[in-house]
Amino acid sequence: MLGCVPLHSSARQPLFNIYFYLTFGIRNFHFPENFSNLAGIDRAVVDVMNFFKYFFLFILLFSSPSLFAQTDSTAVRAKEGEGVYSLLRRFGLNPAEHLQAFLELNKERLGEGNSLLLHKSYSLPVATTSATVPEAEAGDSVAGAGVPVVAEVPAVEIKKEASVLNIPLFGKNNARVEVKDQQLKGAVYYLLSGHGGPDPGAIGQYGPYQLSEDEYAYDVTIRLARRLMEHGAMVYMIVQDENDGIRDGSILEADRDETDISGAPIPYDHNERLRQRVSSINRLYLQHKGDYQRMVAIHVDSRRRNQNVDVFFYHHRNSPSGKALAERIQDRFITNYARHQPDRPYDGDVSERSGLYVIRYSHPPTVFIELGNIGNQRDQRRFVLAENRQALANWIFEGILGQYKAEQQ
Repeated sequence: MLGCVPLHSSARQPLFNIYFYLTFGIRNFHFPENFSNLAGIDRAVVDVMNFFKYFFLFILLFSSPSLFAQTDSTAVRAKEGEGVYSLLRRFGLNPAEHLQAFLELNKERLGEGNSLLLHKSYSLPVATTSATVPEAEAGDSVAGAGVPVVAEVPAVEIKKEASVLNIPLFGKNNARVEVKDQQLKGAVYYLLSGHGGPDPGAIGQYGPYQLSEDEYAYDVTIRLARRLMEHGAMVYMIVQDENDGIRDGSILEADRDETDISGAPIPYDHNERLRQRVSSINRLYLQHKGDYQRMVAIHVDSRRRNQNVDVFFYHHRNSPSGKALAERIQDRFITNYARHQPDRPYDGDVSERSGLYVIRYSHPPTVFIELGNIGNQRDQRRFVLAENRQALANWIFEGILGQYKAEQQ
């Protein structure tokens, strides 16, 4: 720990009094011109004594700024790798209540993206309504360290009680969304398709064609977004491609023009990409404080070509809500496989993998879904056929809806 040196207002007042009397007294005291004659001291000695008087006054004035610091903040230093959220939590401050005050107090001392710098001291705002950070849900607070704050981001969301929506992101043929009911009213979902921009993710060879993970994960994710919105959910697509929409082709052409929900380009650096999307999720999470919120990340795995892999799920070990959602979606896959492929057992499992960045640092309870092995011919049929991609989105949706209903009861 690099240290915390608080100086509260109760301690500052007596120090200020001492400071005032010393500086005022020294400033107004001067050795008289005839002091050397009166005391039998050489004139040069008197000059030296006056010099030290002003030197001492200078030291008091410029080495004690903390005595005049604002009385509603505390000076602290960040730990290595620590971000604003985790710093506030470490000192018992709720980011939802104190984030803006912290940013305002320290706007001249923050790094790029409001990151914390080790060589800087930061002022903490005074706790207002609560001295400790409340848990969003038991065991679900797994976010924090090293995640910078980003600017406000726009939403793709349901307008209250709207019956028909126009969502251009879904593409020309799918932009019109009929809201069938409000079964998911009050629920907020963050949908994150894997990779994108300069990173295509895993690549699978399909005859003469190459299949890019990011394109197929995106198509399933955006189909899921549409299904959720049909039933009244508020949906945020964290990775977006304005040109693609929902596509019905088998070979989805790879491109690099996906952006973050804020409109910012997706960084080339892997760690910066993860920080960008988690920052967007966490910023929105704070805006929806008190709402039912879940995050679903969708990827396509890459393994040996001969290894067939069923859809499987990850969650954080300390997130019972994330685990419950993963198990609910898995249950829908088990049921649907039994109905549509009774001769084939379903082997997709649910397990914890807390080290994955988006699982570890995203605020809302998170489910991370792997749709299969992009290099396996049998699994590839799950991706290249549009009706299969729609089935994947439908089955995930069924699990999400079932879990929301169960938790509302």
